Amino acid sequence: MKITRQKHAKKNMGFYKYNFGFREPFQVLLDGTFCQAALRNKIQIREQLPGYLGGATQFCTTRCVIKELESLGKELYGAKLIAQRFQVRNCSHFKNPVSGSACLLSMIEEGNPHHYFIGTQDQDLATKIKKRPGVPLLFIIQNTMVLDKPSAKSLASVQAMQTNQLIPEHQKESIARLKEEQGLVKTAVHKIQKRKKAGGPNPLSCLKKKRKGQETSQVSATKKKTSRKRRKRIPGGAVQLGSQNVEA
Repeated sequence: MKITRQKHAKKNMGFYKYNFGFREPFQVLLDGTFCQAALRNKIQIREQLPGYLGGATQFCTTRCVIKELESLGKELYGAKLIAQRFQVRNCSHFKNPVSGSACLLSMIEEGNPHHYFIGTQDQDLATKIKKRPGVPLLFIIQNTMVLDKPSAKSLASVQAMQTNQLIPEHQKESIARLKEEQGLVKTAVHKIQKRKKAGGPNPLSCLKKKRKGQETSQVSATKKKTSRKRRKRIPGGAVQLGSQNVEA
């Protein structure tokens, strides 16, 4: 049973690492309900969870969670002591504390940029978290900590990424870095095209056009120069030149 649980955890961790850029040390944000469940079931969060997630882990909570546990009295005193051992992350409710669930939801706004895991036993909070892509959910069941399978919202987001409808920022940076390492990115060089210099006019086009009348007169004059008068012989031995007859 333990081996099967580890396989499921490894598979789910691979999903978040590859698709949403989760890296060590993993940031696990816990609320009071998770700390109380760990206390009741005698679970050592610091010792057991890093081995289950397969890497270095940082545990944290918020001031709102600790304030909420303090307000609930002695029944949750042990859970408060556990929460106080974790790092306290800054939230936007320093002056006006809110409920632990509202505070944790505010910590994963805008696409969960800090890559938080959320550990809670609050079912209402878990339902709201599942409506946000890329937020791993941890809970305790049957004395064991369990990493929930990716939500339908996370699966739909990954499907959109695969169809190039949406590319997360961390993947864009990774792709750009790989292209630079492989020398696929070339600096854009703007080539200046040389303009052709304006040349002189065609010498043939500069010749004056001859008129048709001039051409005809020149041709007729040439014909007159080349024409010769032919001698005609008349019977009786006379040769006629022009209109006169000469006796031979």
